Amino acid sequence: MRLTVSHSTRYRYDPPVRNVTQSLKLSASRFAGQQVLNWHITAEGATIGSPFVDGFGDTVFTLTASGPLDSLEVLVTGTVTTQDHAGVLKGHREKASPQVFLRATAATRADEAILALAQKVKADNAQASQLDIAHALSQAVSDAVRYAPGSTHAHTSAAEALAEGQGVCQDHTQVLIAMARSVGLPARYVSGYLFADADGVPHEAAHAWAEIYIDTLGWVGFDCANRCCPTEYYIRLGSGLDARDAAPIRGIHSGGSEEQLDVSVVVKQSQQ
Repeated sequence: MRLTVSHSTRYRYDPPVRNVTQSLKLSASRFAGQQVLNWHITAEGATIGSPFVDGFGDTVFTLTASGPLDSLEVLVTGTVTTQDHAGVLKGHREKASPQVFLRATAATRADEAILALAQKVKADNAQASQLDIAHALSQAVSDAVRYAPGSTHAHTSAAEALAEGQGVCQDHTQVLIAMARSVGLPARYVSGYLFADADGVPHEAAHAWAEIYIDTLGWVGFDCANRCCPTEYYIRLGSGLDARDAAPIRGIHSGGSEEQLDVSVVVKQSQQ
């Protein structure tokens, strides 16, 4: 499938800020299931330095801008071709050991409820393979956390989301990561875009899902929000230990106090 992306992130500052520095994980990944035909990241009035590839295999740019600035827009446009590999991440170059992704963060720390649910799934699948256990964990999260836009916020932890029994793709992903790690399976957060869900129904274009490391396959994606593994409808950007670590844009500014954020993401299928 050939997909095009237009992603605008606009910041408004009141009063104006003196300086802005951002880390951008906004480049489409390169692997067997995703070929990048063209990809551009721009920000008028800012400087975007040369990229580097981090240990997770993700391309990272650094943006800097000097003020006074009352607004800043980061614009991503690009085209990729995608293929369905049943969620298996083939041919992605990275240096970090999968064992790195057994480490918990504040957002993915397993409390008693997460541990209990994960252990129940593992006990119910005592003779199952790692892959089957991963699928069962994903199913359990889908059943336990109802998709409810606006019910949580950016800083909601996995434990809080499970306790509330509702959330969005970020919450599904962090609960699954916490559960997987608690039973010894490395797991990580992936940010990206989604053209449509598994039934072809239009979906919120900015998306997130988990990848779990399976000894016989490597990294395999699981999308609890849509009860599936990533397909050709998905565009992968980058990964991290949790939502904050994998965020497409992270940054700081000096001066000013109020910041307003507007995000627009459009993913379309295009002709050859």
